[in-house]
Amino acid sequence: MNGSRRIVAGLSAAHLVTDLYGPALPAIISVLIIQYGYSYFAAGLLVTMYNAVSSLAQPGIGWVHDRKGRQLPPALSILVCGLFISLLGLAPGFGVMLLFCGIAALGHAAFHPVALSLTGKQSTGGNRGQVISYFVVGGNLGFALGPLLAGAAIQVFGQGGVLLMAIPAVAMALALPAILPRATGAAPPGAGAGAQAAPLRIPWVPVTILVIAASLRSIVIFGSIAFLPIFLAGKGFDLLAANGLLTLMLLVGVGGQVLGGAASDRSGRKETILAGMAATALFLAGFLALPSPWNLLSLMLFGFALWSSFSVTLAIAHELLPGDLGLASGLLLGLSMGVGGLGVALIGGIGDAYGLTGAFLALLGITILAIPLFAVLPYPWRSERMKSGSHPA
Repeated sequence: MNGSRRIVAGLSAAHLVTDLYGPALPAIISVLIIQYGYSYFAAGLLVTMYNAVSSLAQPGIGWVHDRKGRQLPPALSILVCGLFISLLGLAPGFGVMLLFCGIAALGHAAFHPVALSLTGKQSTGGNRGQVISYFVVGGNLGFALGPLLAGAAIQVFGQGGVLLMAIPAVAMALALPAILPRATGAAPPGAGAGAQAAPLRIPWVPVTILVIAASLRSIVIFGSIAFLPIFLAGKGFDLLAANGLLTLMLLVGVGGQVLGGAASDRSGRKETILAGMAATALFLAGFLALPSPWNLLSLMLFGFALWSSFSVTLAIAHELLPGDLGLASGLLLGLSMGVGGLGVALIGGIGDAYGLTGAFLALLGITILAIPLFAVLPYPWRSERMKSGSHPA
């Protein structure tokens, strides 16, 4: 394995471990509600604290990485995130739990812009979509495995079993410096006094459109994850089968990530995003309208299409901000994903008013709304790029 592939593989594995911890929170708060009588609001506040702190901190952390050449080493970021989530099993009160969630979120936030920036530096214009998709796939797998690991630990050992969740973080924190001996401690190229004095030039119009469109897609991602199990339960599935279908949909989405990233390198970024989003709308409509078992097939294809454009938007962000990869990563992995998480409350309110079918119809409408935003994004089509003879930055 050459140096670049080793770095990308190591960062993808680190991404997997880092993203175990946020999705583990729902399993933890279920214990707080059932065994300790916490209100839904109080328990949900832990998730809100984690998501809000991580989302808001990432663009700033990315800017500091790009402009000041300063960063928390990825290994230390993972350790902070994993340890403080695991310590929720020993927290003496709700205030301490909130504090631990906030500190863990800072570790989570410190990892993503730096690690994705390092990943982006291993790519070229010709393979950027594929390389970034490998990094993102690690997070997808962590997102799918986190609830399973936390649920199993709590089922066997009770709330104290959350401490076992520290093991992956400690193991990765010890292994990562050996896997990435140069990447983990290196400042980004150009950082230093000259970089500090350089003006920050952001193409605000395309970046703003990209972040808004990606935020709408994030609402669809988080909304479908949050309400799919209970929606399927209302259709006659038991909760175990419903959660199993959700996990399967997320795993199918991993294939969408890899193939979408590679397709964007060959066929164009905008073309791939628009095809993926159109397919997302089509298959979501099919899931809602078709009879069984075709609706379940449509659900799997929905997951594949939904995730197929995710790494492609990250590649576009890197190409729009080639000198500020940390900031680009923070905006797309932090801010837009944070907006998506907050949007789940809106979808839940629609579900309260109109039922979960109405909530999923709202997700369909949001998907359709995002398509023209991606279409008007000031970023060249592949045909335009070929005519000009230019290549991605």
